[in-house]
Amino acid sequence: MNKRCVLWLVGLLTVSIARAQQLPTDGPLTLRPLLQKLGERLLKGKTGSIVAINPANGEILCLATNTPQGADVRQAIGKPQAPGSTFKTAQALTLLSEGIINTETAVECHEGITDGNIRVGCHKHRSPLKLVDALAQSCNTWFLMTFASMINDDFMYETRDEAINTWRSYMQSMGLGGPMHIDIEGEQGGLLAGADYLNRRYREGWDGKTIWWAGMGQGDVTCTPLQLCNLAVTIANRGWYYVPHIHKETKNQRYLTRRQTKVAPEAYGPVIEGMHKAVEHGTAYAIKTTYPICGKTGTVENPGRDHSAFIGFAPMAEPKIAVSVYVEHGGFGADLAAPMAALIIEQYLKGELSKKSEAAAIRLSSLKL
Repeated sequence: MNKRCVLWLVGLLTVSIARAQQLPTDGPLTLRPLLQKLGERLLKGKTGSIVAINPANGEILCLATNTPQGADVRQAIGKPQAPGSTFKTAQALTLLSEGIINTETAVECHEGITDGNIRVGCHKHRSPLKLVDALAQSCNTWFLMTFASMINDDFMYETRDEAINTWRSYMQSMGLGGPMHIDIEGEQGGLLAGADYLNRRYREGWDGKTIWWAGMGQGDVTCTPLQLCNLAVTIANRGWYYVPHIHKETKNQRYLTRRQTKVAPEAYGPVIEGMHKAVEHGTAYAIKTTYPICGKTGTVENPGRDHSAFIGFAPMAEPKIAVSVYVEHGGFGADLAAPMAALIIEQYLKGELSKKSEAAAIRLSSLKL
């Protein structure tokens, strides 16, 4: 079969996939059919989404979704939800950039923290932890305490309004909190608490502890899976991204203009080290492989069973793919979202799944939630 026929068949398959996922079909798309098919297969019997982006150019490689009613692209781009611990990466970048913490900042944690009648649990790990290990072990206490210390810092910021708005501006620069204006209809933004919002919600006053849940990606913060994947892109690229898009060879400058985050360049190294250590020795150890993956798990508190989330990219030094997986009621991020992301990464980097990975794909695909 000649190259022209192969391209025609790939194009035909891509259009078929796009229609099934309720995606645009006008012109050639950036989706990779084998990757898309694997994503759809892994989501069978579940409600959630898998998004993969090429960090080098913002092209969407996979946009697989599933709901009880079938595929629905809004699950990935139009349904903001709490990001859980995946958000700790953005927190660390902001806190480092503002000088609130450094790589040596250590916090004690003994399976959680208690403040008055509020108890926030954390899984068992050694204590105290510094930044890299706090990311690798996903320590809730570390991120609650350091986020609250930024908001309550009356030396660096004149008011708490200034502190929270500064925090919000960093997050917005990473593509969070509002629509990025991708080339698919139905995109929604999400929530990043700013001073106006908080002053309306907490009329009797608020401080860092009032909103400290945002430090661990809960409470007054929501994101879409697309935004979480783009967050992984900004980290993979050490501070820049292109607006994600699905139309190949676009001429629209919106999708061809490199965007820079506000994050200090030197902040990326420790965060990437923490994400790498999460896979090598931490919460995502189950997906450790021969090529270096950087990732962050998320277990999102929710009425009923928790949501399972993961963001990551690979390889570590020369990233070729960034991924986010978000499965509603999927439980621990390490148990479902992370292994699914690892299979997407392997399929893209290797071109096929190993026998061991294929067995894992069969197992994960058979799960019904």
